Amino acid sequence: MPRQTPKSLKDNNKTSLKRSFSALIFIPRFFKEIWRTNKKKFLLSAFCRLIGAVLPVVILWVGKIIIDEIILQSKAETADLTNLWTYVGVEFALIILSDLISRAIALTDSLLGDAYSISSSVSIIKKTNQINISLLEDSEFYDKLERARTQTTGRVGLMSNALGEVQSLISIATLVAGLIYFEPYLIILLILSIIPSFINEIWFSQKQYSLARGWTAERRELDYLRFIGANNQTAKEIKLFGLTDFVVGRFKNLSNEYYELNKKLAIKRSALGFLFNVLGTLSYYGAYVFIIYRVISGVITLGELTFLSGAFNRLTRNLQDFFSKFTRITESALYLKDYFEFLDISIAPTHIEDQVLPETISMGFEFKNVHFSYPDADVEILKGVSFKINAGEKMAFVGQNGAGKTTLTKLLLRFYEPTSGEILLDGININRFNKAAYQEFFGVIFQDFFKYEFTVKENIAIGNIDELDNQEKIETAAALSLADEVVSELKLGYDQQLGKRFYKGQELSGGQWQKVALARAYMKDAKVMILDEPTSALDAKAESEVFERFIGLTKDKTSIIISHRFSTVRQADRILVLKDGKVLELGTHQQLMDKQSLYAQLFALQAEGYQ
Repeated sequence: MPRQTPKSLKDNNKTSLKRSFSALIFIPRFFKEIWRTNKKKFLLSAFCRLIGAVLPVVILWVGKIIIDEIILQSKAETADLTNLWTYVGVEFALIILSDLISRAIALTDSLLGDAYSISSSVSIIKKTNQINISLLEDSEFYDKLERARTQTTGRVGLMSNALGEVQSLISIATLVAGLIYFEPYLIILLILSIIPSFINEIWFSQKQYSLARGWTAERRELDYLRFIGANNQTAKEIKLFGLTDFVVGRFKNLSNEYYELNKKLAIKRSALGFLFNVLGTLSYYGAYVFIIYRVISGVITLGELTFLSGAFNRLTRNLQDFFSKFTRITESALYLKDYFEFLDISIAPTHIEDQVLPETISMGFEFKNVHFSYPDADVEILKGVSFKINAGEKMAFVGQNGAGKTTLTKLLLRFYEPTSGEILLDGININRFNKAAYQEFFGVIFQDFFKYEFTVKENIAIGNIDELDNQEKIETAAALSLADEVVSELKLGYDQQLGKRFYKGQELSGGQWQKVALARAYMKDAKVMILDEPTSALDAKAESEVFERFIGLTKDKTSIIISHRFSTVRQADRILVLKDGKVLELGTHQQLMDKQSLYAQLFALQAEGYQ
């Protein structure tokens, strides 16, 4: 069954020429960003382009003078070539200067483009960090992020094209002035040769943008298929399950569909472009015949013929280049619109953050009738959850998969907002605190922690990156998490590159990665510690030792532990048992065992497995 045309593609096919031109309003803001990136290089580029813009007409004018001087001296009885060689020398110097200016423009554009590419990428990274997790997990929003992120190269090209347009305008103005001075009628032929091509390019650039925008999600899928089809992380399963043909087939079907759409557009664009180019060529030769006729008629000199034919030829190419760049600018401006719309996403607090965080937690946290469902989901994950975590208490969350354990921590960390109900810290709604400062309260290791392919030292320091150069603290954190045992087996110790992505990198086992990730938690002297399945890849002995240390080191600190292993859970002060998004039980290990409910049943089942 053929894939249906994405709705986004249908919608964006409605993109009009008006929309293409309206996107140009972002160009001034774009240049403000470039100006802030490097003022000196921007001014140098502008100065070089100003010189480069007037050089063509000056060179043509000197060429005209040389031809007229040659004819004049050929008719004289005694030739005086002093002026002629002077003019030749001037033309030579101008051509050398023109080449120098062109290279200076290319160099400054390259350096300025690289600097702006870095600056814009940094802006996107910083903006992404400010955005709520809930937005980042929304597919439509992620498409917008993807368009903003992947157009860095296009924005650098836009900068060169936009600066080049200013240069072309000045050059065109000087050449047009020369044509008007000698033969103003040539302007009509010039317009006939350029305008149709310009309209054609504008139309198809808008169509190209519509296609690319409409296929954002599909192109992300193609990138994903490329990734899983050719990388060390998925290679074992791809080989074991014989998935190569499946991945290749899916990739080929989707990419071929995009290829066919793109091919149709490219063929139409090329065919019409050829027809309009023929019209332009006819106009050029019409002008050339007209100029020759004027020379034969004695209206203009041979030198003026040289100037006019050169000016018309150069002007035609300049205008074609100008309109070609203009169409690329309007197309790039549409992507620029995506970039600035992403940067302009409102991140204003949804709540009044007017409370000062307490120096120390005196009462603890309280969930009051908290309900939660993920955006655009019909099923509630949490259904009226109410409980307290006392200050300095170590509480464990227990429940089967999907019961809502990790969701509770995400709400506590303010990654998401409750659908209804509230969460309090020392009796104050946590939404009343500054979000960034509030999140600094926590030291967290998630079940799905990220394996940063940095050095061991950097991986551990991520828990408190300001302490990256504090080797003593890093080694202490490694010892507490047993990561020092991992380091002792590595050739370069704490300077060992991890992962296979980079040169001389070394891959770790799941348990080794987990010990390194746990060390991050000890790097941060957080008031609240959250460990979400932190030891799932460790053996029983290592897990027991890790938690004995954790319990000792977090004395008087509020802590939350999520684990499926009851040998770990039983060490908590109290245990919260969740079932179907509701609190089923809450108490100490012994209290829950005495109740003979779900916790006791699960504990007994796991205990049987160790017998």
